[in-house]
Amino acid sequence: MITNPVPKIKWKLKKPRASREQLHKLAHELEVSPILCALLHQRGMTTYEDMLFFLSPGLRYLPPLETWPELQEAATLITSFVSSGKKIAVWGDYDVDGIASAALLQDFFSLKGVTALTLLPHRIRDGYGLNMAGIEALARDEVKLLITVDCGISNHQEIARARELGMRVVLTDHHLPGRELPEADVVINPKCHDSPHESLAGVGTAFFLAAALNRTLPGTPIDVRILLDLVALGTIADLVPLDATNRILVKNGLLLLSEAKRPGIYALKEAAGFCGTDSVGAGEVGFGLAPRINAAGRLDDPALALELLLCKDMDRARRISGKLNTMNSQRKKTEEEILKQAREQAKQYPRHSGLALFDPRWHPGVLGIVASRLVEEFNRPCLVLTMEDGLIRGSGRSVADFDLYLGLLTLQDQLCGFGGHSQAAGLSLLPEYLDSLRERFHHAVQEQLGPNLPQKEIELDAELGFDALSADFLQELELLQPFGPQNPRPVFLSPPLRVLDQTLFGKDRHVGFVLSDPDSGLRLRGQFWRQGNSLGQQSLKGKTLTLAYTPSMNTYRNLTSIRLNIREILEIT
Repeated sequence: MITNPVPKIKWKLKKPRASREQLHKLAHELEVSPILCALLHQRGMTTYEDMLFFLSPGLRYLPPLETWPELQEAATLITSFVSSGKKIAVWGDYDVDGIASAALLQDFFSLKGVTALTLLPHRIRDGYGLNMAGIEALARDEVKLLITVDCGISNHQEIARARELGMRVVLTDHHLPGRELPEADVVINPKCHDSPHESLAGVGTAFFLAAALNRTLPGTPIDVRILLDLVALGTIADLVPLDATNRILVKNGLLLLSEAKRPGIYALKEAAGFCGTDSVGAGEVGFGLAPRINAAGRLDDPALALELLLCKDMDRARRISGKLNTMNSQRKKTEEEILKQAREQAKQYPRHSGLALFDPRWHPGVLGIVASRLVEEFNRPCLVLTMEDGLIRGSGRSVADFDLYLGLLTLQDQLCGFGGHSQAAGLSLLPEYLDSLRERFHHAVQEQLGPNLPQKEIELDAELGFDALSADFLQELELLQPFGPQNPRPVFLSPPLRVLDQTLFGKDRHVGFVLSDPDSGLRLRGQFWRQGNSLGQQSLKGKTLTLAYTPSMNTYRNLTSIRLNIREILEIT
């Protein structure tokens, strides 16, 4: 045995919850393989009906709109303003969820012949959410009704000012509320009242409002299903739990993203390296499409991304997507530079259970991404902070067992503001509280997780050798899409595999292996992403590895092969 060059991983192989006979019976009824039934059973689908819903989650499974009373209240109010010809404004956010939410309502209103002004804040100039200058500008423009999407739940003063200036306010958001709600006319938030859709993203919330409005606005109702591509885009990007409602919305929305009838989506797919009508899953959206939409809000003006999603002209869409592609490349370069500096800074706090890292030069637009990468690398909750307008501001990301929002709640006496949810949040504070924040955040993590540093853990769905991997099996695994929180892509335990070759690729950032399965005699290539730093100086050629991996189809120069995406190296001998 040699020393493992990666941190020791705690892993657990899930046990079958059903008998072999039960799984084979269900597999026969559903016309799928027994292993797929076993995976479904492990995820809580124990009956034929449960599995059928999971594999084919039609919109008919959504509860009636009447089960969310605030929708009807908001639809009635908005319809009265439309009927009287008064000005309406929609205020979104600068991330994918906020941009998609604004695009959805703008598209819906346009299809219904309703004129609405749409605003997105500039990250650097305006900051997150509503702001006083924007509210007062709307009042001067004689806007009488303000609809927020993906923001507003923490903007008490701004909403009070809007009401003071004669505006009515319909607040739609999905972030956690404080002790008191803003004094909006109607608050539509799945985390308030008795919503049947607790885990909706901002764009999902906007979709249900559009569905309610579709009943009350004059004229022939439209088919609101055409908006589901935007719902899928924002929901996947925001990493909300894929519960029953979100699974229905995203599964159906992915079909529209694959068809790409919107010129903006078609051009965006091309910019991400896909063909315009290629089938896409959550991975392609999360790592290909969403970052390019996000790049506009992170580095420049999110209005450019909004224009792309609403664009009707293919030539214009391709020009915009080209600009977003360039911004995304710059974003990645900036992100890598900050990540390198933050990684070195994190090493100065080896015993801190939670990391709070700061540099006044760091670009605020990529701090959330950097925090996510650091959490992945150090397996600790992480705040990444910079200086803006005299305040320290930044983003936090968390490990699965630490509720970041509750953790920040214990520090609120030293924060100027914060908001978010259990896995992601934003915050601001005065510079003199930085050192105290570092220590108190460390203790806040310990209060929830205990005194020891959290150990990286991984659950494995099944043990799978190379002989079980086939194109048909991998295609069948895609029936579990969309993947994301509460429905991760299946991770398998490999048998001991012999390393025949090891190389670096992608500017030495990633490690590639040629692996042999002695039991089957088969060879496959494996890719260990972003591990060039830890493994680049050590050759594992000739060693035997036990892996946690996900299989995928890889096409290169018209040749398709099965590849292993290595999640963790569990053992080296």
